[in-house]
Amino acid sequence: MKTDTLEALAVEVRSCHLCPLAKGRTNAVPGEGSGRSKIVLVGEAPGREEDLSGRPFVGRGGRVLRSALGSVGVASAQVYISNVVKCRPPKNRLPTRSEIDICRGAYLSREIELVDPDLVVLLGRTAARALLGVDSLGSVRGKVVKMKGRRYLSAYHPAAVLRNPGLKGAFRRDLRKIRNARAASNQT
Repeated sequence: MKTDTLEALAVEVRSCHLCPLAKGRTNAVPGEGSGRSKIVLVGEAPGREEDLSGRPFVGRGGRVLRSALGSVGVASAQVYISNVVKCRPPKNRLPTRSEIDICRGAYLSREIELVDPDLVVLLGRTAARALLGVDSLGSVRGKVVKMKGRRYLSAYHPAAVLRNPGLKGAFRRDLRKIRNARAASNQT
């Protein structure tokens, strides 16, 4: 059953059994935030803490993300945040192409349509691949790409910053471009 509100879509996500990831999850993790947000952030998949809580970006990566957003003048309350897939892959492995295709079609594309943001920020290679079709984050990182009437900004995933603290400055520079992209959209 297709829905037309974020709340109804979240209920649908929580009861999803469209792919094998549902078998190993504690909780499916729908996106959350303001349905009127001009910015949607998209990560890869829920981690352990997200799986336990049923909420996106509440673990260490979420703390890195909120800190970086705050440092560039974007409050967490100003964004809608989600993931490409809504269930935690076993052992935090990368989601498969099939899992990505199922979740993107059933949920992520609909979330983005319902929020209708000015900018979609893709956190990491999996998100960039799922929504832009690129194989390399490096080919789009830090750039605003227009596709099918929507603007996308690709950045490192917060988990990459946790693994390599040397990426913190580049991550914040990428997120700083949210302000520039928002200003540009206000002029059009």
